[in-house]
Amino acid sequence: MAYTNSSLVSYTKLSPNHSGQRTHSIDRITPHCVVGQCSVETLGNIFLPTSRQASCNYGIGVDGRVGMYVEEKNRSWCSSSSANDQRAVTIECASDTTEPYAFKDVVYQTLIKLCVDICKRNGKKKLLWLGDKDKTLSYEPKSDEMVLTVHRWFANKSCPGSWMYARMGDLAAKVTAQLGGGASEGTETEYPEKLTEGYYRVRKAWSDSKSQKGAYKILSNAKKCADANPGYSVFDNNGVNIYTPNTSTKAAPDVPFTVKVSISDLNIRKGPGTDYAKTGKFTGKGVFTIVEVQSGQGASAGWGRLKSGAGWISLDYAVKTE
Repeated sequence: MAYTNSSLVSYTKLSPNHSGQRTHSIDRITPHCVVGQCSVETLGNIFLPTSRQASCNYGIGVDGRVGMYVEEKNRSWCSSSSANDQRAVTIECASDTTEPYAFKDVVYQTLIKLCVDICKRNGKKKLLWLGDKDKTLSYEPKSDEMVLTVHRWFANKSCPGSWMYARMGDLAAKVTAQLGGGASEGTETEYPEKLTEGYYRVRKAWSDSKSQKGAYKILSNAKKCADANPGYSVFDNNGVNIYTPNTSTKAAPDVPFTVKVSISDLNIRKGPGTDYAKTGKFTGKGVFTIVEVQSGQGASAGWGRLKSGAGWISLDYAVKTE
């Protein structure tokens, strides 16, 4: 088996923590969350001591640069599973230190590019996310297919965190589109119809527990509740938005328009979504002019861009004035 390394790498510090050449060809990619907004240099130092007994093939730093710590030809020690690491390219991604361990957008965009590069060099035209551990581990990929796996399937960990786990289907779809492989079956997260532990919760936003309309064991019942309550979505046990009623047929609101904010601590963000950084400022209570509306993570009613240029606010916490 012939192996190459990514040309996207800008920093290399090879770790001694690996098992030598793989015993299986590469047909999996396993993204991880670092649990720290660290640089590629810091990652290199983390994996350098033999006492660490851990490594990864690649790492993506907080600024989007790519580091290499174990060459692709070798099996890294990353996923708590020898069988998985023998066939997977493992990627540690800089993330927040608390759940949902969110990535900065530059990190996620680099992850997409790196996955495309890995697939191309290994002769793959599709990246699949099957969304289920048993289905994935029993699946035998076709010669042109790469499969996504996650650390939490092999150890009692959240890794890659709820933020990234909710985007695995999006990652697979975007990489496959760039590879020109077309849509693949089973590239969306599959949720059980009935939860054995916990509930599906219907809220405006996961953080807005006071807005909760109900908690359901049966997913279809939760969806019905969300359908009947405009602006509400279904969240799983980890706070991941798994269902928002389709509003694509609704006409986009005419702009500009004004909204009233009745809370003093509504965050202003740099972009339309909770995956964009906070500006560190709040709107305060008052009436504000919105000049653009976009959908985005963390707001079922959408995000509005402030006329002042200060940034974007969640329209879940704003009421349109007459």
